[in-house]
Amino acid sequence: MARLISSDFQRILAQLLSARDTVIMATVTYQGLEVLYTRQQIADRVAEMGAQITRDLNDEKLVMVGVLKGAAIFLADLARCVSVDTTFDFVAVSSYGKGQRSSGAVKLIKDLDEPIEGKNVLIVEDILDTGLTLSYLRKIFVQHKPRTLRMAALLDKPSRRIERIEAEYVGFSIPNLFVIGYGMDYAERYRNLPDICLMSPDHPE
Repeated sequence: MARLISSDFQRILAQLLSARDTVIMATVTYQGLEVLYTRQQIADRVAEMGAQITRDLNDEKLVMVGVLKGAAIFLADLARCVSVDTTFDFVAVSSYGKGQRSSGAVKLIKDLDEPIEGKNVLIVEDILDTGLTLSYLRKIFVQHKPRTLRMAALLDKPSRRIERIEAEYVGFSIPNLFVIGYGMDYAERYRNLPDICLMSPDHPE
């Protein structure tokens, strides 16, 4: 049986139902979590993004840089939908604590392993919300003089934006909700869920 959720959460769900880019499924999945996007919806959209990236590259090589840990699954799936010669690299930043609130500060804790000068680079991120992380990474990467620098975000929360930045490739645009699954976590949990789910404020930890 689906759990009762708070009136505030119900109000946000109602907003989602009218959002152009968002589909709410009436499905209850792991531990009573509501599914926002199913694994099939994600796969379909990621395939579309991969096709667009392939067209834009026009047979040129690509370096995909995943932002750990949240973007790892997204990068793996997106890479298999990009039909050009592609290599991987990863960076890690610290901007979130153990809960649902961002600390507001960004710190690089793992840098690139290989040089990107003169290369086509695609930063791959799970969520673009405040823009602080991607703005920070863009400033650092520009200093390395890549040939091109683009960004792909699976989810975009424009209402949360602090820095003026947009990704060239976006999977889904959503309101300000806390989401988990498909690499995204709550205190390192739920990353392995195959669907993107909503975390209710009153969901037990």
